[in-house]
Amino acid sequence: MDAFLRYWKPSVILLLESELWPNLVVYASNYGIPLALLNARISEKSYSQWSIPIFLPLISLMLSKFSLIIPLGTMQAIRFQLLNAPPFIINFSGDMKYNIDECCKLKNTVKDMDELQSQLAGRKVWMAASLHRGEGKVIIEVQKKLMLVHPDVLTIIVPRYPLDVLEITKKCQEEGLNVAVRSCCGAILPYTSVYVVDTLGELQELYRLTQIAVIGGSFLPGLAGHNISEAAAASCAILTGHHVGHFSQMIMQMQQLDPLSVKQVSGILELEEEVRHLFSDSKALEARRAAGKHALDTLSSGVAESIWNQLEFHVFRHAFCQEAA
Repeated sequence: MDAFLRYWKPSVILLLESELWPNLVVYASNYGIPLALLNARISEKSYSQWSIPIFLPLISLMLSKFSLIIPLGTMQAIRFQLLNAPPFIINFSGDMKYNIDECCKLKNTVKDMDELQSQLAGRKVWMAASLHRGEGKVIIEVQKKLMLVHPDVLTIIVPRYPLDVLEITKKCQEEGLNVAVRSCCGAILPYTSVYVVDTLGELQELYRLTQIAVIGGSFLPGLAGHNISEAAAASCAILTGHHVGHFSQMIMQMQQLDPLSVKQVSGILELEEEVRHLFSDSKALEARRAAGKHALDTLSSGVAESIWNQLEFHVFRHAFCQEAA
């Protein structure tokens, strides 16, 4: 780490969420490099571990080296203060994950999505994204039940890890479902009922192909949820499970603004019932889509500007004054 910092000579180091690396923090401080921790969070488990007397001096030393800590919320701020972070470096600005940027789209990607959109025309489509191992079985069971009511329904499955595609594809075939895999250039035919996406970097665009998005990493114990803001930005009706970890704060904030913005469900029966309800009630579907987008727009307003202002005041001006001197 020492050699890395001496070679690159960074003016500022910005760390995200829970990336507290003792060697990086201490060496950066020794070289007088200002540090900031953005979207800062510390889990209850990590907090308990750091609170042990043998580790508390280390975390206290690390946190004292930061010029700025922007926590995700009040509870996170309290935990950092209890671990002896100086109160004057803790400032609130909002969750960076609410800011969904319209990234530059490659022409090939736009063309591919347009082709997919045309293949999906006239069909009922729902999407299950960021699925962890074992959750594919839940989605497949829901899809089978939905097909009894809507024979033409199609689900887009996006595993969190592409290596899980084989397991999901095999399960679909065992259940008699016709499946197409994106990397194999599988076209969506009228009888295709499951479309498995095993490519990377397309999730934001894929959300625009569906009106209903199920966010995985949330249906089995031990999981901790995933970011729902991309689905909200695409005006999807958002469903997720109850095992959501620190994303519970994002869900709570959105639901406080509009209770229809995010719906949490438990297991196969509740998920199937909610998706079937949204397919059969267009007014309810549109209300949920609008609620999620409105909540996201409200919560993202001013976040980037606030974070930039905090960085400029607490970090950048000191760093660049030192360089000028």
